[in-house]
Amino acid sequence: MKRYVILISGRGSNMESLLAAGLPGACVAVISNKPDAAGLTLAAARGVTTQAIDHRGFASREDFDAALAAEIERHAPDLVLLAGFMRILSDGFVRRFEGRLLNIHPSLLPLFPGVKTHAQALAAGVRLHGCTVHFVTPALDGGPIIAQAAVPVLAGDDEASLAARVLAEEHALYPRVARWFLEGRLQLLEGRARLAGERPAHGALHVPAAD
Repeated sequence: MKRYVILISGRGSNMESLLAAGLPGACVAVISNKPDAAGLTLAAARGVTTQAIDHRGFASREDFDAALAAEIERHAPDLVLLAGFMRILSDGFVRRFEGRLLNIHPSLLPLFPGVKTHAQALAAGVRLHGCTVHFVTPALDGGPIIAQAAVPVLAGDDEASLAARVLAEEHALYPRVARWFLEGRLQLLEGRARLAGERPAHGALHVPAAD
């Protein structure tokens, strides 16, 4: 049975969507860099092993990442899922888990990397916004795109209304992509996301959020 670990920093809504999806494997741990992250309580209530590693207790990013990597490796996962994990990971950490480290980002990358993506989208006046699941590489939000889901930007939208619409798509898209990986259909090859049975355009597979 495939094993996966989820990393969170806060409420864990994407974590919840992953745990509720009935993925073909076992979530062997939920780990947070914040001891008070609400998602830890939610995961524990589902019977999932939880662990907090407070990044504030380490002298450097590399020291924290080394401790985090050691804890992840203790669970021997096939897949590591970043689900609202609000830390920039060091190159060494990313290389250690390369090809089995996924992230979901609340924009249609390469548009609006980083934070405050909904505010960026509104300021830019785009007609479409959305979310992206990608393999993690040392380039911030720059890894190979696996799948995206788009929503319209409506007249009268503010950050909260747009964020809520995008989040609903995140909750549908991320479990689907995780399932592909755990079923052995998705892999990172030669710097591109490859999905068995599909022909990615320019290394990216763009899919709607619902079948």
